[in-house]
Amino acid sequence: MNLPRPDMILIDVDGTLVDSVPDLAWCVDAMMRELGLPERGEAAVRQWVGNGVPRLVERALVNDLNGMPDKALYDKAYPIFLDLYADNTAKRSRLYPGVQEGLDDLQAAGFRLGCVTNKAEQFTLPLLRDLGLAERFEIVIAGDTLPKKKPDPLPLLHAAEHMGARPENCLMLGDSQSDVKAARAAGFHIVCMSYGYNHGEDIRDSHPDAVIDSMTELRPLIDEAA
Repeated sequence: MNLPRPDMILIDVDGTLVDSVPDLAWCVDAMMRELGLPERGEAAVRQWVGNGVPRLVERALVNDLNGMPDKALYDKAYPIFLDLYADNTAKRSRLYPGVQEGLDDLQAAGFRLGCVTNKAEQFTLPLLRDLGLAERFEIVIAGDTLPKKKPDPLPLLHAAEHMGARPENCLMLGDSQSDVKAARAAGFHIVCMSYGYNHGEDIRDSHPDAVIDSMTELRPLIDEAA
């Protein structure tokens, strides 16, 4: 991988730092029960996350990755989900193995870290706080911080500008094709986790610059390429 030492490393949340599906799936099933509809289960929810809560709710209502529900049903369901998730943002979610150690390695080496996610700020900030990550990042850009979110490049370019970093010298660490598309459009380098949420597709098919199995592999990868 041809990668200069990054001026900034911007890291995704769901599927990269945090396995948030247990909480999301619990909320989806509770919402469905309240609506008198069938529960969907954690396995299905794992295929649907990554594009923000509104899209997750839409997919859950129709039990389909690409489908769209009736507007009246969605308008009834969405507030139910928001109330449930506000109380269940980090009760079951856990950091992936290697995340704390990987962040320790990056910060010890002096890398500047930011966080970018499509999750709304009202859920992102409590989740990061509850899991002990909030102080790790110089900037946190949530799904509703700016007018556009990933796969649009705006959040990445905003973070680079905020940190005075050149996009071509920045690195995005994510897990989905949305992360790859945003990084390519912004001119960032992109490394992806082999685990995470990519709608059941192998992230290698999206051709990131590299794929790693643990965040502990990132600093050695940068050191090797430098």
